[in-house]
Amino acid sequence: MASIAVCPGSFDPVTYGHLDIIKRGARVFDQVYVAVLNNSAKKPLFTVEERIELLRAVTQSLPNVHVESFHGLLIDYARSKKANAILRGLRAVSDFEYEMQITSMNRVLDENIETFFMMTNSQYAFLSSSIVKEVAKYNGDISELVPPVVEQALKKKFASLAADGPQR
Repeated sequence: MASIAVCPGSFDPVTYGHLDIIKRGARVFDQVYVAVLNNSAKKPLFTVEERIELLRAVTQSLPNVHVESFHGLLIDYARSKKANAILRGLRAVSDFEYEMQITSMNRVLDENIETFFMMTNSQYAFLSSSIVKEVAKYNGDISELVPPVVEQALKKKFASLAADGPQR
């Protein structure tokens, strides 16, 4: 039986921390579905389509990684992919409590799908999409935080938002 994992997240935008988990997951599992959450409760900078495009660009060298979007329950999406695992990255102890709650609920919904936690590389332990967006917004150097295609997309997005600003 093939090992299939779903790696969910907002990826707004994808960072080197995300990419670290995806690449390492691709070495462990036969197939990895990177599932971009379409969360109506969040106000993303990038559309779901833009996030998918960026993720596909940075994972194109990983033939067993597939990028899609989903909405609704993660466990339903995982079942639809015949996944037997959910792959989650942990940066710090503070992530663990939230992840434990989600994992416990997912086990109630389907005890056959296991959750695997992977500690991020220590150089990315501080990194979050929110931090990247904040630094990029003020033209800070994010070249060591995100792949070049993401850096360019952020610059373009913030330039566009700045151009739209006075018209509102």
